[in-house]
Amino acid sequence: MNKRRRNLVELAHKHLPRNYAPPDDFVLEKGSGCYLKDVDGNTYLDMLACYSAANAGYGNKEIIKAVLRQITENSIICNANCFWEEQKILFARDLAEFCSNFGLSGFDVVLPMNSGAEAVETALKIARKWGYLRKSIDADKAEIICCENNFHGRTLSAISMSTVAQYKNHFGPLIPGIKTIPFADIGALNAAINPNTAAFLVEPVQGEGGVIIPPSGYLAKVRGICNKSNVLFILDEIQSGFGRTGKMFACNYDGVSPDMIILGKALGGGFPISAVVGRPEIMDVLEPGDHGSTFGGNPLACAAARASLSFMRRHRPDKRAAELGFYFKNKLKEIAVQSPHIKEIRVIGLWIGIEVHHDGLMAHEFCERLYKEGILCKETREYTIRMSPPLTISRKELDFALEKIRKVFM
Repeated sequence: MNKRRRNLVELAHKHLPRNYAPPDDFVLEKGSGCYLKDVDGNTYLDMLACYSAANAGYGNKEIIKAVLRQITENSIICNANCFWEEQKILFARDLAEFCSNFGLSGFDVVLPMNSGAEAVETALKIARKWGYLRKSIDADKAEIICCENNFHGRTLSAISMSTVAQYKNHFGPLIPGIKTIPFADIGALNAAINPNTAAFLVEPVQGEGGVIIPPSGYLAKVRGICNKSNVLFILDEIQSGFGRTGKMFACNYDGVSPDMIILGKALGGGFPISAVVGRPEIMDVLEPGDHGSTFGGNPLACAAARASLSFMRRHRPDKRAAELGFYFKNKLKEIAVQSPHIKEIRVIGLWIGIEVHHDGLMAHEFCERLYKEGILCKETREYTIRMSPPLTISRKELDFALEKIRKVFM
């Protein structure tokens, strides 16, 4: 092992907790486009893109320019949210306009936060208060419905909604007021709703759950049920948003709008920023002092996000993901037919789940083999390999990935 890498790995084991378990085989140092380089000088094609946070790739010139301008010219990196600040205001305007341009009309109010999990918490608070003020639910009785196999983060509220034992064990007591139903089961949703139901929170595609894609028309049926029952429809598009699925928002497939949408990951072009976006009549339940965040909507992240939104408007990563995802899916099918290891492939846009047979090697072992071939990806659950490359990836780079996938899975 290279001395520098050995020293860094030793420091990591000494000073970082074990909530993650990265391989000791490499320590990443630099990035460019769709590639990452480690401290030993090895180059990897990134087929994960930080779970879709790096959709615009590494070293995106437009985002870097906006960040440098904010640091060097404006010189405001953080701001107390009790004062108006230019970048936050312009970011809110830009994101509201972006949503309107891509099928989410009337989403005029933007509440910026730092991470996806924090935005989920924010949406839950809004939903509960809306339930008490607008639906007249009895105090402390509001319920949120969510789906099995979901992933909304790892805060206490998020794990209270999870059905994954590891996320929940030894972290109780969990928060009350949560109902969990099977994903994409309209009958179960109907049965779960009662007068105390404030909201239904769902991912349009379950990414962490293994790239689980619901049947066409599912979200449209959800919209109808929520309308009929006076229940808020909240979409978690933290990973699926901004082109990943071949549409700018995954809900565009069914042509529906939720009542609130939770965004993050690619929103900041790699910088930590998230947002809850919704219509004024829902978002205005919050009053001064109800909710806040020191760094939520900070000027630096907002400047990066504005550049990211501009990049997406002009370069249309959704169209690129649709075209290249179709190509990649067909090539993967050819490999899957011949491979003794692949049980199923699930692809929507450039979001790929490769499920391996449950009687053989586990997903992480195939990921380790791919690391050695210069491909970075990550297992999700025990038997599914998830891939979500930067949406700037080229067909030539996808062909390289396919060549290595064929080698590993044959």
